[in-house]
Amino acid sequence: MSGGGQHGLFSGFPKKRGNDVSDIVDNKNRAVFFDNIQFIYELILGILELESFGVEIIPCKDYRSFEILNHSDTEAIARRSGYFKVIDGIKTDYSAIIKYNRTRSFNQYLTHWFYPYKGKFHPQMIRAVINIIGLNEGETLLDPFVGSGTSAVEAFLQGIDFVGVDVSPLCVLLSKVKVNSYKHIGKIKELKKAVQYEEIDYKAIEDKDVSSFFEIADMIAKSDSARRRKNYKNAFLSNIEKMFLSIKDLYEVVDKFIKKVPSSKIEMGDSRELNIPDSSIDGIITSPPYSIALNYVLNDKHALEAMGVDISSAFNDFIGLRGRGEEKFKMYNEDMYKCYKEMWRVLKNGGYCVVILGNVVFEGKEVPTVNIATEQCENIGFKLIDSIDKIIFGLYNVMQREYILVFQKGG
Repeated sequence: MSGGGQHGLFSGFPKKRGNDVSDIVDNKNRAVFFDNIQFIYELILGILELESFGVEIIPCKDYRSFEILNHSDTEAIARRSGYFKVIDGIKTDYSAIIKYNRTRSFNQYLTHWFYPYKGKFHPQMIRAVINIIGLNEGETLLDPFVGSGTSAVEAFLQGIDFVGVDVSPLCVLLSKVKVNSYKHIGKIKELKKAVQYEEIDYKAIEDKDVSSFFEIADMIAKSDSARRRKNYKNAFLSNIEKMFLSIKDLYEVVDKFIKKVPSSKIEMGDSRELNIPDSSIDGIITSPPYSIALNYVLNDKHALEAMGVDISSAFNDFIGLRGRGEEKFKMYNEDMYKCYKEMWRVLKNGGYCVVILGNVVFEGKEVPTVNIATEQCENIGFKLIDSIDKIIFGLYNVMQREYILVFQKGG
């Protein structure tokens, strides 16, 4: 992996710049950003992504495209790139994949939109990071805090085997539905009208992979009813139809763009004690829980209760929710140290572990969560390769700034 961020990302650029991309009609010898790219961290990740494929570049005059100085396997890059819509005159697969979108949001294509989970990854960012850390088809990515399953979907779309772990049954269910429901599209199509017309209760469907699809539609409707005061029944019926169209889209994407369907193993578990063999994982991308700042149990209380979860006991299971005041931070740091040790244990030597997190504010004071995590990982034996500043815009965001920390084991 080439250096970036604090290691002089631009040090290799010549003083001169290439032509404006508008001067090149067919975009040959050019890598052209998507129009939605607007933040510095996206520029950095886009450059790192190209460099990870061995491409030498100089920026064009518009700084939204780059002149390619050497000819690597540009067709292979076009199949995998996340931040560029054109590579050497070839439209990227991603430019086609993101058009399978039943929402109004750029980053909610395919099944990404399922359930309004707080603190989601940007799918485009995860796709790029998978490339930056050099993961290839047949290798395995781990996310020990799988959350809403964004990393699971993006690994799947890249043909990367995936292992996901989470303590929340909602997160496990949601992530599985996002990557597995398309496999059962025929059965879901057969049953969706019966469920919609109340001829059958989805809970009575014996095939768990099929009933889970309808259960998530139910969860989204409950969320819309609780948070937005939408009519539950109307939302439930609408969700079934919209979700079906999205898994139909994924079915088509698999047929068009995925050569070999990867495995996706997603299970409930404790990230402080992973049930994964030593040195068996090729790469890790995760975002530790912001439970100190965001109470995941209360935020998804309606869904967890519907799944039969004892809310009071859940507070003891979720990292960051135990204790009060300074004791809470102490317990959180102790728990996270155990998690980082487990990540080190299961990662192959030379592999990369990407941790995305930000500092939290408690009682008006900023807590140096990032520095603490960095020190913990370095004490365990990880080497910090990169730290990329990622500002988060939005008045009501819990976090205003995150850091993409790239660690390496050995190497």
